[in-house]
Amino acid sequence: MKVSREQVALNRERIVETAARLFREKGYDGIGVADLMKGAGLTHGGFYGHFESKEDLLAEAAAHALKKSVARWEGYLAEDPASALDKIGDGYLTRQHRDHPEKGCSVTALGADIARLGPKARHAVTEGASGQMAVLQQLMPGADDAEKRKQALATYAAMVGAIVLSRAVDDEALSVEVLQAVRDSLPGPG
Repeated sequence: MKVSREQVALNRERIVETAARLFREKGYDGIGVADLMKGAGLTHGGFYGHFESKEDLLAEAAAHALKKSVARWEGYLAEDPASALDKIGDGYLTRQHRDHPEKGCSVTALGADIARLGPKARHAVTEGASGQMAVLQQLMPGADDAEKRKQALATYAAMVGAIVLSRAVDDEALSVEVLQAVRDSLPGPG
């Protein structure tokens, strides 16, 4: 039975959405194509009709997740620039984000994996992280765009690092202290 173009597009979307969650939860090497397809409710055999490789799927899944994050951050900015950075920090630097990588940032969940992969995956993360940093740049104090960019890069790196470190340590108090310290260090609007 031939599948319609609409169904093919829906299947691909379901695969990407499922992969975005499962890769962030289990890591690139923590899940295989068969389990990714099973998670999407599709057969393993259909995978190569949509993607050339597992790495290609990771690139698209990471791009998808990061685009959603950028859109959310842009929504905060459009809604109320004065509170946007607080909303970003309050959502990002949390135990919820720390404890549920499958729902969180692709950079914090997959950064080490992606650094070892090819150009497609790295480019997808570059584009997504650049989008997040562009939103942050609009929220930073500074005399000019160069200073605001520098602040945005440092803020983003601190946020990503806080999540990575808070997940890595086995001391709950230290983990929460790291998150709170970075949350408290976020600059106010300039």
